Amino acid sequence: MRGPNGEELPGAVLFACTLNAVRSPMAAALMRHLYGRFVYIDSVGARAGELDPFAMEVMDEIGIAIGKHRPKSFEDLEDTSFDLIVTLSPEAHHKAMELTRAMAVDVEYWPTFDPTAVEGSRSQRLDAYRAVRDALMEHIERHFAVSRGGDA
Repeated sequence: MRGPNGEELPGAVLFACTLNAVRSPMAAALMRHLYGRFVYIDSVGARAGELDPFAMEVMDEIGIAIGKHRPKSFEDLEDTSFDLIVTLSPEAHHKAMELTRAMAVDVEYWPTFDPTAVEGSRSQRLDAYRAVRDALMEHIERHFAVSRGGDA
């Protein structure tokens, strides 16, 4: 599958983090924003949590709404036919490795800071979420445009 700039893209990508409440929904929304016409994208958590309001806010800042996202776990997946699973936390990576033991799927670990661990003012906390959002966007753009051979 080729992307809008000739990138070589997988047909289906799953992003996974601990609660499917911050990192993986942000990553999935960013990937969908860039490549949603070309790739099926979903997200899960090792466990299902509640969507984080700070995650919604920082995504809204860049015009990407995630408010309708409903967190789910690996066990809630209806289909496991992914070409690539990107894990963003150690717990999610462990679950993905268990899930894919007998499957032909690539699993990549992109260690991603958990912004919910940041304490401080509202502004400081939002800055942590923005940093994660921006790092995920950069990683997605770099990974799919460069390491997979695209021209972007």
